[in-house]
Amino acid sequence: MKKLNHKLIIAGCIAGSMIFAACQKSFLERGALGSLSEPILYNKAGADALLIGAYSMLDGSPNNTQNAWSSMNNWIYGSVASDDAHKGTEYGNGPGIETIESYTADASTTNFLAKWEAVYEGAQRANDVIRLVDKIPSDKISAADALQIRAEAVFLRAVYHTEAAKIWKNAPYVDESIYFAAGNYNVPNPGPIWDKIEADFAYAAANLTATKQQVGRPNKWAAKAFQVKAMMFQNKFNEAQPILNDLINNGITSNGLKYDLVDKYANNFNALTKNNEESVFAVQMSVKDGSNGANGNAADWLIGMYAGPSTCCGYYQPSFTFVNSFKTDAVTGLPLMNTFNDADVTNDMGIESSAPFTPYAGTLDPRLDYSVGRRGIPYLDWGLHPGKSWIRQQACGGPYSQIKNTYYKAAKETTSDGAASDRNSNNLVLIRFADVLLWAAEVEVEIGSLSLAQQYVNRIRTRAANTDGWVKTYVDNADPSKGFTNTPAANYKIGLYTDEFETLGKDFAREAVRFERKLELGMEGHRFFDLQRYDKGTGYMADIINAYIQHETSRPGYNYLYMNGAKFVKGKHELFPIPLTQIDLSVVDGVPVLKQNPNY
Repeated sequence: MKKLNHKLIIAGCIAGSMIFAACQKSFLERGALGSLSEPILYNKAGADALLIGAYSMLDGSPNNTQNAWSSMNNWIYGSVASDDAHKGTEYGNGPGIETIESYTADASTTNFLAKWEAVYEGAQRANDVIRLVDKIPSDKISAADALQIRAEAVFLRAVYHTEAAKIWKNAPYVDESIYFAAGNYNVPNPGPIWDKIEADFAYAAANLTATKQQVGRPNKWAAKAFQVKAMMFQNKFNEAQPILNDLINNGITSNGLKYDLVDKYANNFNALTKNNEESVFAVQMSVKDGSNGANGNAADWLIGMYAGPSTCCGYYQPSFTFVNSFKTDAVTGLPLMNTFNDADVTNDMGIESSAPFTPYAGTLDPRLDYSVGRRGIPYLDWGLHPGKSWIRQQACGGPYSQIKNTYYKAAKETTSDGAASDRNSNNLVLIRFADVLLWAAEVEVEIGSLSLAQQYVNRIRTRAANTDGWVKTYVDNADPSKGFTNTPAANYKIGLYTDEFETLGKDFAREAVRFERKLELGMEGHRFFDLQRYDKGTGYMADIINAYIQHETSRPGYNYLYMNGAKFVKGKHELFPIPLTQIDLSVVDGVPVLKQNPNY
């Protein structure tokens, strides 16, 4: 096998279904391995089949149900809940997401329950593997194989708990000792669990091999990267710094590629160039594999175009604020961090597709047009974005389309399932090397060298400045299949920082690094959680989000009804509520074991 693929994942789920006991009261109450079927798995093949079942939950879809609310791309919780994007579609469609975007969600919002079920199902599947592999006789599996399977399972358990910690912070931590037969299935959530997650990733990093035969499996370097992520949520900059240095200088992918930025930014979002040197750890997606699209990207079928490249479903539209963030200084090419939102990039809000339209003429960061589809600009190889006719409800969702999750027209036959939903085979990259570099820059700002932090940011910006990777005009707008010219599609200008970090000081450098993450990783489900990390109880996140709400709701022709009057409350909305169903199921002697997050 060249890679971990979803044909095997389905097989693993089937094998797992023979031993998984039905949920008792909640997803924290997973039953023990069934005594009848368990011995069948007492060998390497059995343990690996069960492990693949644990991998299968990385798409957030229990039993291949394609639940877009629980995908790890976090388009709802990381982007729509932040200043990246709007829900899209018409008012009243997807009411749970509307409450999340307007900061009126509560513990009964069903989206949170779907996410909870997905992450704890994944964690318990990983625990099933750990319990099993520790029981396999030594004549049925080598010590080396047993250690790798166990380390991969611990890694997966930590990934699932990472999702829980980002969403709820005060989440239960469920290890292999917790299963129904032990009578300890009501797991409390007394506080943050990042230290336990960090310890799991440290164990995985110490025991996983540097390379893997299957690219979808984590190696020691991926575990180290996730360990750093857990540290960043704890502000453990001193501890993260040496690991980041090691990752940058020595890290390699599971398939043996030295970590680096790919030459072209867009190659991070192209199924034909996936599993490259920038992919630290990715959920493997596939189509045309006999699964009728079930193994394709589990969330992106909802956030595809409403017309044009696909026919479903028109959710997930970039915000005005996000687009404006890509404006640059006409002389230096640097971001306009303090003034970017003073005026909007020219858009066709309220303008019919047949009406004349001239795109924005000011200078822009070239990453914009690989992050956002906007009228008059080539949308990959699908043709010029026509504006309103590709938007489901422009008055509700705004004039822009997402683009990073879209497959190329020329590759449709191999990278799309061809159904109305157009699930595709683009991997879901949970960490890429750009993430690592920007964490390193963040650490250097806080405890190290401002000059080195600037170097890391400039390394990201240098890639963005590669003109070979910019969006170009078509040879023939009427027939995009004829290819592209060498002429940039917009007035792109991006420059490097010179001595600004040291000259202007730590506060400037900190905001520059944060703004760079916003640009580089936008629409990838990270923004809400980055703001959450930055906040530290200061109200920073509330200030950012409330300014965003004010800007978005004052746009002419924009009538996003549920956003009117929205307010992000400091001390509450930095976290999401624990699902009410789970709290109710945890009641013992009239008292719930699970505690609700503050102010819900």
